[in-house]
Amino acid sequence: MPQPRDATSPWAAAPADLRVPEVAARVVAFVRFSIDCGIPENSSYQDPTSSIIYVSDYGFISTGANHNISSAYIKPSLAQRNYNVRFFPDGTRNCYTLRSLQEGNKYFVRAVFYYANYDGLNRLPVFDLYLGANYWHEVKFSNADAVNWMDIIVVAPADYLQVCLVNKGTGTPFISGLDLRPLKSTLYPEANTTQSLVLINSNRFNMGPTDNSIIRYPLDPHDRLWSTYDTIPDWTEISATSAVQNYLTDVYDVPSAVMQSAATVNSSRINFTWDPSDPSVNISSKYFFVLYFSELQSVPSNGLQQFDIIVNNNTWNTQPYTPPFLFADSLSGTIQGLAS
Repeated sequence: MPQPRDATSPWAAAPADLRVPEVAARVVAFVRFSIDCGIPENSSYQDPTSSIIYVSDYGFISTGANHNISSAYIKPSLAQRNYNVRFFPDGTRNCYTLRSLQEGNKYFVRAVFYYANYDGLNRLPVFDLYLGANYWHEVKFSNADAVNWMDIIVVAPADYLQVCLVNKGTGTPFISGLDLRPLKSTLYPEANTTQSLVLINSNRFNMGPTDNSIIRYPLDPHDRLWSTYDTIPDWTEISATSAVQNYLTDVYDVPSAVMQSAATVNSSRINFTWDPSDPSVNISSKYFFVLYFSELQSVPSNGLQQFDIIVNNNTWNTQPYTPPFLFADSLSGTIQGLAS
């Protein structure tokens, strides 16, 4: 049977006011930040699951105040960085400054938000997130127990980046965590000096697993978060114990742990949809997507596994597609969203 393998990531291209970097001979410092927003000054700890060391946000921002979340929302599965927040009752715009970056280098930035009724008001806030002067995304919650994260890939226009929370009169902005990771310049070529890539609604899906686990660092060295897509009756989950390798020319560097599980058809096709489920996202906009494929089961020498890839009722591949055996392959492009 054909085996469309996929993890998938819908992204939106966001305009950015970025400059072409000067070329100079200098030492490149690959800085990374793992910030727990709201813990005491000069404190730090190591996450037992990822082994990432998180530090206080003091020194990155001078405004706002710390607060613990409601004890009713603390549970064994909750990451420690979500136990507390920094909130901003004063001022319209409050910004974190991430320094010591390399102008012209590519970075992956994540902001994390967990309301958990930290203020005792039981009122879900809505506010905006900016990267410098450029709009990133609206922060909105489906319920008080929802952990929201916003990812963006950006080419730094200077030796620092600012992540700003903007109050628009619909609740006090707050933040739980902030991460920055360096990326090789060859990764995500769609992110450049004129546009960034914004991940919509935390939708980076790992197709195939039957549990609700999230794959991240150290299984993904770039610390991307891969969540499980809901099982669909039209497919069967399969897996491989052998590592799935990346080609030297690969520009997305999907981790083997994601590619070692897959979804394959029960009948003639797999159908799945993506909906932003967020009124702040215009579904009729254009979106950038990436689909990942790998053949996980050995095919007889006289056999051939082929299929077509159809996006919004249009065949995307120019000829029948054959996924490579135990190598990660990808298909990406920009599509027009369809209004429901």
